[in-house]
Amino acid sequence: MPRDKSLSHEKVNQAIKEEFLEKGYEDASIRSIGARAGMTSAGLYRHYEDKESMFNAMVEPLIESIKDWTGRHTSKKYDLMDGGAQNDELFGETFIDMIREVILPRRDEFILLMSRSGGTKYENFLHDYVEDNQKQFLEAIRYLKENGYPVRELSEEELHMLLSAYLTACFEPIIHDYDDKKIEKYLNTVQEFFMPGWLRIMGAN
Repeated sequence: MPRDKSLSHEKVNQAIKEEFLEKGYEDASIRSIGARAGMTSAGLYRHYEDKESMFNAMVEPLIESIKDWTGRHTSKKYDLMDGGAQNDELFGETFIDMIREVILPRRDEFILLMSRSGGTKYENFLHDYVEDNQKQFLEAIRYLKENGYPVRELSEEELHMLLSAYLTACFEPIIHDYDDKKIEKYLNTVQEFFMPGWLRIMGAN
């Protein structure tokens, strides 16, 4: 009877995730992953070519989902601006919604990305993500100003500092692996603290 290759691959992925969560990328070993999966190192190489490709397979679907959500979110905001929406309407959907919809269902993969990725190309993910959002935010501010919205001028340095603080605060309860109830409570606290400032910057109050 032929082996169920999909089941075998699922077992390998579970072993990979457990190993990286426990040890981080740099201290994880192919041999240990194989032992968790109940196969030899040679067996693992039939699924992935090396340790790097194993880690990438864990985090890249999440990264793509984050990029997709951010792209859709940005398009919605520009559609609202083009339609003459009131400034406060532009904040109906926030970054917190992305955390709830995209990150929390894949919290293990997010923890890998944020705190177990040393030695990989993703070890500076937060810094890179802040810079990407900074560019988009500055472009949005410019666009709003050109279309008559009473936005406040910010330097790139100021915006970088604010976005770093905001995103770090949003991510902290997930990185610390709090339960759902605590995460929801802390995300609401972060939103209540930061949102008035973002609204003021965008000229909504």
